[in-house]
Amino acid sequence: MTARPDWAGDARLDGLEVYRVGGAVRDELLGLTPGEHDFVIVDSTPEDLHQRGFRPVGRDFPVFLHPDSGAEFALARTERKTAPGYQGFVFHTGPEVGLEDDLKRRDLTVNAIAEDRQGRLIDPFGGRADLESRTLRHISDAFREDPVRLLRLARFATRFPDFRIADETLALGCQMVADGEVDHLVPERVWQEMARALMHEQPSRFFLVLRECGALERLLPELQALWGVPQVPEFHPEIDTGVHTMLVIDQAAAMGASLAVRFACLVHDLGKALTPAAQLPKHHGHEQRGLAPVEQVCARLKVPREMRELALLVCRHHLVCHRALELRPSTVARLLRRIDAYRRPERLEGFLLACEADKRGRKGRAGVDYPPGRWLRRAFEAARKVDPATLVEAGYSGRELGERLEAARALAIARIKDE
Repeated sequence: MTARPDWAGDARLDGLEVYRVGGAVRDELLGLTPGEHDFVIVDSTPEDLHQRGFRPVGRDFPVFLHPDSGAEFALARTERKTAPGYQGFVFHTGPEVGLEDDLKRRDLTVNAIAEDRQGRLIDPFGGRADLESRTLRHISDAFREDPVRLLRLARFATRFPDFRIADETLALGCQMVADGEVDHLVPERVWQEMARALMHEQPSRFFLVLRECGALERLLPELQALWGVPQVPEFHPEIDTGVHTMLVIDQAAAMGASLAVRFACLVHDLGKALTPAAQLPKHHGHEQRGLAPVEQVCARLKVPREMRELALLVCRHHLVCHRALELRPSTVARLLRRIDAYRRPERLEGFLLACEADKRGRKGRAGVDYPPGRWLRRAFEAARKVDPATLVEAGYSGRELGERLEAARALAIARIKDE
């Protein structure tokens, strides 16, 4: 979080028409601490800002960094759609572009409130009223021209879970999908917005909003396919696999899990969409079937390698984890090795958190205890005390060393299991 900037008395801004805009104003009106502060300058030029010591950073339109605070100051601008996708815009700045022109090009009314140096609010599109009514509403039909705005709308729904989306805004999102705008989104931007949404309080809303307007099927068809897939009611009272997945990611958020864990929870059951119809509502082998769609999602969205690896481990082994109390010590030792727990203990913890979220992410079972997690942590602490050096000193090497080491670890686990 950044401190509120002292810009009202900044001598470098004397003679300029400057406004603080966007998220910082919105968050302060909601009683939140802003993460960053952005400013718009009206009726000025790049040359004037250069002379005042500001450093240019924008490539497509003039954005400047304050020489002392590093805050971003942009010249007021308008935009014109010239091609499909979020990059198909031409921006224009000039002394004739006023504050309202700049605010009108923004996405939502709650993000189009400005504050002048005297602390007065300028709110030409009713953003304050929408804050009070807890409504996310687009400013104009220009919203439909930029598909990133649909991602941002879904993400804001996760950040502010008590806000509703205006019916006309959701309808506009549906039209954007029908017009093919979302098909022009680049994978990096989809991942960026999705990753931010996953770290909010109720990440399920991001995917539910995208699903409601038809965008989820375009962006994450592997996830979309889970809705309507039944599960055994005895184990999944919510029955629907898509509903279960949303419960799981919200549980991961409630547990304060990392992004890697939340993403693993999102994709852990993708294999259930591939279960043969004759098997339903059972899903024997869905862990193995899920590996290919997890790989597809990670490759398409360019998910970081560490997150991809954890997601694959959770997909492959989450049912084994659930049955940990029934497993032979040798099977437990093998599971710990496959997770690479001895070299990377943090991976074991992420794996166990994801599995616990999966168990809790079932209708009416959010508060259930998870004994398999406690047992596997105990088993790991016992197994890691086995010193490989003693086996090396005994003359073992290569494959035989590995087999002896795993056997010794299994024995250590067997000993504490009997306690």
